[in-house]
Formats: sequence, structure tokens, C-alpha cells
Amino acid sequence: MTLRGRSVVSINDLNDDEILLILDTAVRMAELAERDEHPDLLGGWVLANLFFEPSTRTRLSFESAMKRLGGDVIGFSEGGSTSAMKGETLADTVRMVSGYSDAAVIRHSREGAARMATQFATIPVINGGDGAGQHPTQTLLDLYTIRKAFGKVEGVKCALVGDLKYGRTVHSLAIALARFGAQLTLVAPEALQMPPEILRALEERGVRPRVETALAPVIPEADVIYMTRIQRERFPDPEEYARVAGSYRLTVDALKGAKAHAIVLHPLPRVDEIDAAVDATAHAKYFEQALNGVHVRMALLALLLRGEEILKEIGGQRAA
Repeated sequence: MTLRGRSVVSINDLNDDEILLILDTAVRMAELAERDEHPDLLGGWVLANLFFEPSTRTRLSFESAMKRLGGDVIGFSEGGSTSAMKGETLADTVRMVSGYSDAAVIRHSREGAARMATQFATIPVINGGDGAGQHPTQTLLDLYTIRKAFGKVEGVKCALVGDLKYGRTVHSLAIALARFGAQLTLVAPEALQMPPEILRALEERGVRPRVETALAPVIPEADVIYMTRIQRERFPDPEEYARVAGSYRLTVDALKGAKAHAIVLHPLPRVDEIDAAVDATAHAKYFEQALNGVHVRMALLALLLRGEEILKEIGGQRAA
């Protein structure tokens, strides 16, 4: 099955071989970039960025990825500048944009918005984050970063820390890590633990993650410490947010007991959950993680728009 013309709303829209193909193609994109080679794979193609919710890394990295492939980008960075303010439905917006572009990335505050958009679009739709739902391209770049650090994902001990209830990045990532054989520890206050539906999805794959409320005991055992922000904007109750804000803070002192090879990841933006002093340690990989997003999204866009034929032009190989 080809990736050409497909939409990616959830990480489960991709099978294991397809994920590996994207990651392997991203490696090739990174190699070309290191040699200052810029393949013109998408010249004449147009990407629409439909960001109804604020974004820095996802929006800009998709723009960078498309332009590095020779394509163009249209779109908006906040819903207040669109006809949605006049009452236009998301369905009508998507129908219209399908005539203006060849693929669309959508970020929306409402969970399920990206899936709904695929029902009205005539072009591939990529979910750039839907409320507390999914964020599949973040998961792809997270897997890429972990595999780059350890050469594999299988057997890697990953601690997911912070807002696991509302954090869409960890929803997608937990499922993907389970699929590729990582060992999971979930660290969160009881009020912010992983949603039952994600736990059920993990159990269906035979994975029963370790659940903790304290971070300190987990640090010495983890290969990957994946920190997340406590997201004020997701909380329906301000008092609930106040009770859990600042629950976990990673410092240089806290990392003294970490494995020498352990890496710290974060989908960003951070607030105060990682002390700035951690940036100077060898453990800090979150800015590299964000940069990896360009190559991963280059790979995804090229494969969704042109399919595996692009491998001949970049010298890549289809994943086994």
C-alpha cells in the first residue's frame, strides 16, 4: 500500500512498515541537508497550514519542510483571521482549501476536528494537533529522535512525565512506543494520568506500563525522560489546574542520578518543568528534537504527495 494521497490523523493510520519508511526517508533528508543538497521534490505543489490554535514549531517546521522541498505554503496562524469568525463551518473551510492546495495541515482546539476534516477534503489532511486528541507528526519526530540516540526503540525505557491526561503528544507517543517494543513508565499526578482509552489500547498490545506519581525514583532507570507541560488551556476547571501546576520540575541536581546516556525530551514549549540549566547538559535533546521535525515532515510530505517514487530521486530505499 502506498502512502501517496493518504491522510494522517492518528499514528494508527500508519502501519509499522510505513512508520519505518518515513523515518528512514527522514534520515536521507537529513543526510542531504548536511551536504547542503536540497531536492526539488515538490516544486509546484502547495501546502495549506490551517492553524486555528497557536503554534510555533509545528507550523514553522511544516513551512520549512515544504519550502526546502521546493513547494509553496499558504494558510493562517490563528482562527480569528478567518471566515470562521463570520460563521463559516470547518467543513466549508476544508472544502475551499482543497481547491487551493495539494495537502493541508490542520491544528484545532476541538478533538476530532482533523478526522472530520478528512470527510470533506479532497486532498491529504495531516493532523497538526486536535485538542487533547492526537499529534502524529510529533510522534514521528519523537521516534526519530529516540532511534537516532539509541539505534533502536525496542527495549528502550521511556518515562512519560507530566500532563498525560490532556497531553496529545504523549497519547500518540505511548501507543507508538508500545508498538515498537519500548518499556513505558507513566509519571503524573493521579488527576493527570493517562486516559483509560489509551491504557486500553496499550493493554490490547499486551503492554502494562508502570504507573508512578513521583519522578525522582524513575530517573535512574530511564533511558528517555519525556517531560511535558501542564497545559492550562486544556483544563475546564481553573482550580484543578492550580492543584497540579508545577508538579514536576527537572533540574541538574535531579539528573545527577541519571544514566550517562539518558536523554531528556520535551515537545515544547516548556514553562518551568525543565530548568534552563539542564540545557547545557549532555542529556538535553529537546532542541535537537524540534529540529528533527523538519526532516521528518519533509519525508512525510514528499511521501504523501508523490509516493515512494521519490526514493529514486533521493537515493533512499523502502523499509523492509
